Amino acid sequence: MEEKAIKRLYYSISEVSRITGLKPYVLRYWETEFAELKPSKNRAGNRIYRKSDVRTVFLIKKLLYHDKFTIEGARQKLRAVRRQKGEQMNFLLTDVKNADLLREMQLMLHEILNLLDTDKPVPQSGKTKK
Repeated sequence: MEEKAIKRLYYSISEVSRITGLKPYVLRYWETEFAELKPSKNRAGNRIYRKSDVRTVFLIKKLLYHDKFTIEGARQKLRAVRRQKGEQMNFLLTDVKNADLLREMQLMLHEILNLLDTDKPVPQSGKTKK
């Protein structure tokens, strides 16, 4: 079942940016680096992303940020995945997005642990004690 956030046929670059957590300039740069990521443009010249484009963005994000591929390595891996047309291409958007969310939560928990490990008192936000 597709995620509720992805329910239309086309999305603007700002919507894709919000959905993926990437800046629009990163999406535009990736278009120049990955032949698989080529959103169409409407009459006004604005990019319009399809669901498959959003899936590709999530896959590129996973390869670069989580799996630590270089741009060239991610490009080769993406080509290999596209050629296989098998089970690897049938990944669901929700699976990729959930994995992305779990990685972000893990990073935040590590940051919290690092804060707790320091001997300094953690500043309280909001009301002060009397």
